[in-house]
Amino acid sequence: MHLYPAIWRYVFALWLAGAASFSAADEGSKPVADNQRPAIAIIIDDMGNQQAQGLRVLDLPGPVACAFLPYGAYTVSLAQRAHQQRKEVMLHLPMQAVEHAQGSLQEGMLNLDMTRQQFQSELSRAIGAVPHVSGLNNHMGSLLTRHPGSMAWLMQAIGNRGDLFFVDSRTTRATVAQQLATEYGIPNIARKVFFDNEDETAAIRAQFRRLLAAARAEGTALGIGHPRPATLQVLTEELAHLDEQGIQLLPVARLIEMQADRRLTWQASLSR
Repeated sequence: MHLYPAIWRYVFALWLAGAASFSAADEGSKPVADNQRPAIAIIIDDMGNQQAQGLRVLDLPGPVACAFLPYGAYTVSLAQRAHQQRKEVMLHLPMQAVEHAQGSLQEGMLNLDMTRQQFQSELSRAIGAVPHVSGLNNHMGSLLTRHPGSMAWLMQAIGNRGDLFFVDSRTTRATVAQQLATEYGIPNIARKVFFDNEDETAAIRAQFRRLLAAARAEGTALGIGHPRPATLQVLTEELAHLDEQGIQLLPVARLIEMQADRRLTWQASLSR
């Protein structure tokens, strides 16, 4: 199912109006996108297994999104607390990686050997395991995200729900996940920068500044990190100075909307 950009924008506007994670009473406290300023969004993956580090993530300033593994020991309690603190709650959905092609699979991991019914049943179970979920991104998935059939099943299921966005973590250059999300009309965005492939503060800080440079050049950019001490230290320090650098930090859903608006403006300018 291919949706033209104007229709996609209309569908997304309806979704955004009806699928916000916060109550209408909190509307005045939500960050408002300024389309004239570069914007970033940040996701912290692998939430739910560690309580202390998870609580540190919730203390990060601004609307940093929290992506929870579905069956972590602290997933439910931390997700509920994140929602109370007006943080976006996401599902960090386990998907088969190249290194699992011949080996054992983790609990709940979507994989190529599943039938469509098994795939969608496991997906539904994972979504149900994370309270207040507003979107999802892939955990690993360097094998599964390159298969159009599996990604079509995923996007069909997301589309049937009608209230989730999708983030392609881009764990492989061969991914087709974002392409399929767009074809099925799912609000989506792709990761621009991983902060902490190197778990060292200088490297993480350099990656954060890469994210800012990408946002200045392209208007929007999304970064992903993990609940590690060095990552949280750098983010705590750097986020305090975002405003003076002319960069806004937005929830992922609002960054998707802003990116879609910019794309439509660009297309309109070409048509003129």
